[in-house]
Amino acid sequence: MHVVLTGATGFLGRALVLRLLGDGHAITALVRDAGRARAALGAAPAIVPLADDAEVRRAVAGADAVVNLGGEGIMDRRWSAARKRALVASRVDLTRRLVDAIAARGRRLPVLVSASAVGWYGDRGDDVVDEAAPAGDDFAARLCRDWEAAAEAARPHVDRLVRARIGVWSSAPAARALASLAPPFRVGVGGPLGGGRQWVPWIHLDDAIEALRDAAVEPRLDGAVNLVAPTPVRNRDLAAALGRVLHRPAVMPAPAPLLRLVLGERAGLVLGGQHVVPAALTRAGFRFARPALDDALREALTGDAATCLAPVDPAVRDASPYLRARSPAYTLTARTVIARPLDEVFEFFADAENLAAITPAELGFQITSPTPIAMAPGATIDYRIQVSGVPLRWRTIIEAWEPARRFVDVQARGPYRCWWHEHRFRRDGDRTIMEDTVHYAPPLGPLGRIANRLFVADQLRAIFAQRDRAIRLRFAAPDAGDADRRAAAT
Repeated sequence: MHVVLTGATGFLGRALVLRLLGDGHAITALVRDAGRARAALGAAPAIVPLADDAEVRRAVAGADAVVNLGGEGIMDRRWSAARKRALVASRVDLTRRLVDAIAARGRRLPVLVSASAVGWYGDRGDDVVDEAAPAGDDFAARLCRDWEAAAEAARPHVDRLVRARIGVWSSAPAARALASLAPPFRVGVGGPLGGGRQWVPWIHLDDAIEALRDAAVEPRLDGAVNLVAPTPVRNRDLAAALGRVLHRPAVMPAPAPLLRLVLGERAGLVLGGQHVVPAALTRAGFRFARPALDDALREALTGDAATCLAPVDPAVRDASPYLRARSPAYTLTARTVIARPLDEVFEFFADAENLAAITPAELGFQITSPTPIAMAPGATIDYRIQVSGVPLRWRTIIEAWEPARRFVDVQARGPYRCWWHEHRFRRDGDRTIMEDTVHYAPPLGPLGRIANRLFVADQLRAIFAQRDRAIRLRFAAPDAGDADRRAAAT
């Protein structure tokens, strides 16, 4: 099917694009910045600028499904009057444009999936709320109410309309918030926010993506749908679980007055909460892959990749003139099992433009070399990245290129003293086993070794974990969970 998507370059949108491409669907992304979108999404999706109204209508006219995830980050900045107008425009006004394009099709659209958020309910204390509960009355709740009302205007022109009220962890601001919580916990000064009694309606990215995918392609969901795990927790329980996962204490709360001072009106989103349950998903027979908080936190922070990091074996320096010259200090290895044939997998990795699609968004990966790039020994790829917000230039040279078997890229210019990365592929029946070996050395000698112990090694593990997650989404294959969900719907 042909899916038209807004918000494709966001945290949730990027993952959904990978998942839908893995299913073989055609994707058209409606974007504000076409160049940035192409750099972020890789070669596969079609890109249409939102500023071109005629092209937007043409894309919607040919769609089998429209998924509307557009919206600026609600926690990114203080809520000034101008910021509130921008939040409304990026959600409500964009949705109205999509509805106008759907109405202009002249035939009914099979399905519109339009994002909303659990902020719809406002601060509900200990009340248990499902999709039938009314909207709250703070700014976030009114924003969600108007957002959903704009989507509902499409009801006469669609067969199904899903309003996805998305829980935390599954959007870029929430993911950044989770990541920002981790450093205090790592040094033993983490704890609950405010009093810690407020409920947190969380959901793991994997389950959010699978629910959105089902909403787009399966006929059993319609109306409001809470995208939350079936096990909501209080904020103090979230803090305790985060401490367990990171093996650190979790007893130092962030006082509510301090949060209000720092966040302003936005503090209501973290000091209030909702005990939200996924009633619609449960009725539809949806099977959650990660309903347990500790498991979900562990994967969100460290991933499932079989990743190891150790001091380098001195013998590896004889494997390459580059390694002899650059003296690596550490070796990282990772193994990913991909449920697709080797030829299909290698073809994806052979296109350098696809690298951005599996690179964590926070690295800001963007190829600056002219594309397409002919991959071969000696090929040079220039790109930009960001490390902790600092922009850097990186030049990679392909040292070895053996189609359907392996390739090696080395850093010629960049932040590391040494970076040698071998990608090795093995056929395993209808599956592919991909093994990564990275020999690296940070800069600055003894200071680099200290940095590696404090944060570089953890950052690399996290990057490869996110890469593993992206690859699993891009090459998703039907599993027992998919079969069970479909059986429950029949």
